[in-house]
Amino acid sequence: MDLQGASAIVTGGASGLGEATVRRLVRRGANVTIADIDDERGKGIVEELGSQVELVHTDVRLEDDVQETVRVAAARGPLRVVVNCAGAGVSKRILARDGTPHDLDSFVWTVTLCLVGTFNVMRLASVEMAKAEPDDDGQRGAIVNTASIAGIEGQTGQAAYSAAKGGVIGMTLPAARDLAAIGVRVVTIAPGTFLTPAMAGASPEMVAGFAKMQPFPKRLGNADEFAMLVEQIVDNPMLNGEVIRIDGAVRFPPR
Repeated sequence: MDLQGASAIVTGGASGLGEATVRRLVRRGANVTIADIDDERGKGIVEELGSQVELVHTDVRLEDDVQETVRVAAARGPLRVVVNCAGAGVSKRILARDGTPHDLDSFVWTVTLCLVGTFNVMRLASVEMAKAEPDDDGQRGAIVNTASIAGIEGQTGQAAYSAAKGGVIGMTLPAARDLAAIGVRVVTIAPGTFLTPAMAGASPEMVAGFAKMQPFPKRLGNADEFAMLVEQIVDNPMLNGEVIRIDGAVRFPPR
């Protein structure tokens, strides 16, 4: 896909996997709109990368915020690429050892952010993507969503996060079939354990433990390897309706 002068949206683009994706798309010539709530980090990326990047304060759960993000992106070129990286989770057992049940609020918050937020961006961005001129293959663009291998084999304490990411995985094929009518592909990436800001607060012992679980390479993934896969998905028109694991062959144990 020719991204020179095209527009792209990256949610969660102010850090981690999203930031690496922003940098990859900018190198390809796209005008990238960062949709994030972290204004400070987002502004720093804009200052570094220049006029190809714009920041819109965006809570992906809110229709008005996402509508504004899409409006800004559409003013910067035909909207061809949307990458959903915004997400977070909690680690709680359904029933704690002290007999306390998992609170409902944090479960709803996780599912709303990761699953509903992804759907909200996808549905509103697709309106604008449908207006782009198709290429010779009839393609107008690609949406890349982010799940997790926890959505397939969640560990103890990951009920909320696994439910949310499992929902993103389950949504992939019907979304691809829905948006085939306008020539927009939908692919989901399911990362394993990556070195992201969320992992930065972990102890060296915990990071080493995660790395030890990896068959090969014997380390955690880095954000640019995720972004590289995003770029490859954008470039390959036969990748559609698929969930791609990027995890170094790791399979999560129960805990």
